[in-house]
Amino acid sequence: MRHFSISIVLFFLAFAASGQVAPNKFFVAFTDKNGTPYNINNPQAFLTQRAIDRRNAHGIPIVENDLPVTPSYIQQVANLGVTILNPTKWLNGVTLFASDTSVMAAIRALPFVQHVYKSTGGKNIIPEPANKFSLESAYSLTNGNPLVKSAKSPASYNYGISYTQIHQVMGDALHNLGFHGEGKMIAVLDAGFQNADIIPAFDSLRTNGQILGTKDFVLPGNNVYNEHWHGTAVLSIMGGNIPGTLVGTAPKASYWLLRSEDAPTENIIEEYNWVSAAEFADSVGADLIHSSLGYTTFDTPKYNHTCADMNGHSAPSTIGANFAASKGMAVVVSAGNEGGTGWNCMSAPADGDDVEAIAAVDASGTRASFSSVGVDTAGRVKPNLAAMGVQTVIAIPDGTIGLGDGTSFASPIISGLTVCLWQSHPSVSNFDLYQAMQRSASQYANPDSLLGFGIPNFSNAIIILKVDKPALPVTSVFPNPFTGQLSVKFFCTREEPVDIVLVDQTARQVLKLTTSGMQGENNFVLSSLSGLSPGIYFLKISGDDFTDTRKIVKL
Repeated sequence: MRHFSISIVLFFLAFAASGQVAPNKFFVAFTDKNGTPYNINNPQAFLTQRAIDRRNAHGIPIVENDLPVTPSYIQQVANLGVTILNPTKWLNGVTLFASDTSVMAAIRALPFVQHVYKSTGGKNIIPEPANKFSLESAYSLTNGNPLVKSAKSPASYNYGISYTQIHQVMGDALHNLGFHGEGKMIAVLDAGFQNADIIPAFDSLRTNGQILGTKDFVLPGNNVYNEHWHGTAVLSIMGGNIPGTLVGTAPKASYWLLRSEDAPTENIIEEYNWVSAAEFADSVGADLIHSSLGYTTFDTPKYNHTCADMNGHSAPSTIGANFAASKGMAVVVSAGNEGGTGWNCMSAPADGDDVEAIAAVDASGTRASFSSVGVDTAGRVKPNLAAMGVQTVIAIPDGTIGLGDGTSFASPIISGLTVCLWQSHPSVSNFDLYQAMQRSASQYANPDSLLGFGIPNFSNAIIILKVDKPALPVTSVFPNPFTGQLSVKFFCTREEPVDIVLVDQTARQVLKLTTSGMQGENNFVLSSLSGLSPGIYFLKISGDDFTDTRKIVKL
């Protein structure tokens, strides 16, 4: 797994040496975790047993970046008269508010402070509205809608008008097999969950104790139920349950509701909030992080990202999302709504190498014009999948049922069904799930930059996980990005020699070896890779009857 002292180099390259991440708000990165009272041999002090069990189930070790930020460092910074907002252990630092910014000079002078970061800024001046949610629409449904069909499943649920969005991806087939999300935990990162504590759509979640808790990373200690409507709508697509009207894709799952987004503004601190929230989700043992949030440009243009930054491993939230996946969580996010704005690429963290980015289609399967455009190159496809994000049935904070347009409403369809799929095969990894969903999708053989692998078929995905394991030879490569070593899991139908080849972006072979693959799943560690130059590489695993290639990043 990544050692933080190495991964911080990426931040040095990606961000300037000093500056704000929002007006009077800063991110302070520390040099190390020296003096910490925590130890990787005692993870119960900073991870729940559920989080530890997830790692153990998938052979993921506890490493230094799992350790909380050194408390004495945080206290010494706070003693200089600033307000600490959120620590982030994966990035080893804190966000803070300084009413008097002159104090930042004293903070920079502390011996354990590496840098105070801001975005380098970008040359893409296409503005994003301060309220990104203005790119989406939601409206109350009062007179029905001829484009949204109502139907009753033959078994599990009376979906009402939500049937179309679930049946399009064959999610009702999972439900009819008895997989509704029981025992799975979803962390929802959003801008607020207005009235989710009182409206009827979530009666069953509240009655059954399926809302495990809330936490606000924008205003720590604040009540997320008093904030924005967006998270309420998103949550309803997964956890809503009004028989005959709206049924979510994972109505029996449990949920943590985490506010990381400050809806009226757009500042890069929200990406750091996102990472802190993702770390919290990891610590409580979440199986999946869902986020219908994306970051491109900011209220202060000099902090803007560019399309060159959307390379899968550079933006703060993208780095955090990849870290989250490396801890064994599935990470599913909306692809973005910039398809018609002139921003011709993914948003962060949808660009993440280890993230499932979800595009939007309408009820007929036609791409929504607003859905962000990605990439289709060797070893990299974005978006990954697509679901219904046009006239998606949602709950409105006033207690009524409505429709929503946006990739924000496509992605929770996939998130909920991902945990249902995982429930059907609890021993598989997050990357197994990604592969099965992609292989089941409508354009798996010919992915593109508009819908990626296309619309998944969860009825087929469950079969792929059950009987088609040999078609998924490489089940995981982690960590990615990596520093000194890589752990590779691959599947062989029989005992056979397996070639492992690593090439750089110029197709120059930098490593080749042959190992003996045993029938079933094999675990192999590539060590002593610290001497490789930082950059993008391609790892090719080949047996007698399979070849699989993965894009990886060396820090």
